[in-house]
Order: sequence, then C-alpha cells, then structure tokens
Amino acid sequence: MATKAMVKKVVAKAKATEKKVVKKTKAGAKIVKKVVAKAKATEKKVARKVAAKVKTVKKAVAKKAKRTPNPAFMKPMQISEALGRIVGSNPLPRTEVTKKLWEYIKKNKLQDAVNKRDINADENLKAVFGGKSKVSMFEMTKLVNKHLS
Repeated sequence: MATKAMVKKVVAKAKATEKKVVKKTKAGAKIVKKVVAKAKATEKKVARKVAAKVKTVKKAVAKKAKRTPNPAFMKPMQISEALGRIVGSNPLPRTEVTKKLWEYIKKNKLQDAVNKRDINADENLKAVFGGKSKVSMFEMTKLVNKHLS
C-alpha cells in the first residue's frame, strides 16, 4: 500500500510535469491536469485510510491497557459484631463485604424507591450506620469502613 509520503512525491512530480507540458502544448496540459487531479484524489484516499488505521490501533491499545485491582481490597478484614449480623462474622475482603451488604439491602428492599442513591436502614443497618435511618450509598461505604479492621 502506498504511504502518504510516496503519494505526495507522485503529486509533486505530476505538478512539475504539468508545468513543462503546459509550456510546450495546450492539449497536453489537459491530460496532465487530469493526472494531477487523480493523484490528488489518491492522496486524499490514502490520508483517510491512514487516519482510520491509526484510530483502530489507538482503540486496540486502549483496550489492552486493563486496570489491575489493588491488592489491599482483596485482603480479608476483621468484621465488627454489628456488621457481622448482616454479612457474617468470618473475615472478608472489602469487595465481598460490599457485595453482601448490597445483597442484604436488595433482599430486604431497603433502597429508597424515589431516590435510588439512598438506603433506608432497618435495625441491623442502623447499628452499622451509627443510628442514622437514611444514608446515601456514598456515605454508606464510609460508615461501613469503620466496622472493618
């Protein structure tokens, strides 16, 4: 496949030839102008193809760069008695604690119907949330972290 630089050289040669022929004959000028026009069109096509290939390569590189999880999230943590009533008393990683907490919330339908970001606490969750009856999901993680050691 022709590269952009090669096509530019061909266009430049065609332009130089056009000037020479125009000086010699009028009929030859029309032919050379057509050749130059075709060369310019080819140059544009090559530029588009190169740009498209660059995009696909960038996408492929972006897809290959995966995040590695932080090992601190996988470390089993000791769970307080209050949180243990909800997720169990065995040591669990933070990620598992969050999963089990959300299972409990969904099982008992504690997520607010109007604002899905709020959690309505039952008696077990009030102990974890420091006595609060309504907590946002972002505040929940902060409050749950106090029960992990």
